[in-house]
Amino acid sequence: MADIPRIIHYCWFGGSPLGPNELSCIESWKKYLPGYEIKCWNESNFDIDCCAYVREAFSVQKWAFVSDYARFKILYEYGGLYFDTDVELVKPIDDLLSKGPFLGFETDYGNMTSSNMEDGLVMAVNPGLGMGCTPGLPIYRQVLDSYESSSFLLADGDFDRTTVVYRTTKILESFGLNKTKGMQEVAGISIYPSEYFNPKNHLTGEVNFTDNTRSIHHFKMSWFTPQEKFQHSVNRWLLMHGVEETPAKIISVALSLDIKRVIRRLKKKK
Repeated sequence: MADIPRIIHYCWFGGSPLGPNELSCIESWKKYLPGYEIKCWNESNFDIDCCAYVREAFSVQKWAFVSDYARFKILYEYGGLYFDTDVELVKPIDDLLSKGPFLGFETDYGNMTSSNMEDGLVMAVNPGLGMGCTPGLPIYRQVLDSYESSSFLLADGDFDRTTVVYRTTKILESFGLNKTKGMQEVAGISIYPSEYFNPKNHLTGEVNFTDNTRSIHHFKMSWFTPQEKFQHSVNRWLLMHGVEETPAKIISVALSLDIKRVIRRLKKKK
């Protein structure tokens, strides 16, 4: 088995400076992965015109969606590791790297409902938690094909809001992924339980460390607009209090729109 290249890739599109939280997380990579090259990818060194999806997402400043494609393109071509910039390493991962390509499960709180919160099996694979591979991993080509056959801007003027988590999980399911607890091997990738890379419950904020925990995904939503952050917070609160997924999303969007109307009216009165 070829070794995963000793390079950590991350994406930071849009031109704004890295904040203290992002810089702190990058320092944790240096601490627990000493000797690794760390490379930032942005619009100066990544081809924004590589496909329609990326070009369209970039044109409307949806940096997170640009990154969703870019991470797979970069690792497919160069290999190495990728982390979102709000991932803090808390322990070395050399033993995991020695086993080859990896991804991690998160609990999919976005699809959690009052009827399935108790079973704990609402899970999805989140590439932002951390991913690693050698160049040319075939299933990464499948993910890239999925993006390259899609448009980000839809005919009705809206965006394709399919997350990288959903897209990746569905592709892995077609290769045999099961949404069950425990370690899985799918399409040449070791997929680790959420305790490894996602010990933080984003509904409650509670962090449950185990001996296997290697990192924390702080989910800072650095690329979200204030409206998107508000919608997420309301949606999270509603899910915690037993509101089903679809009604929760409708309520959060409606509240957000009402607040925007209030702000516009206040500005007019000035």
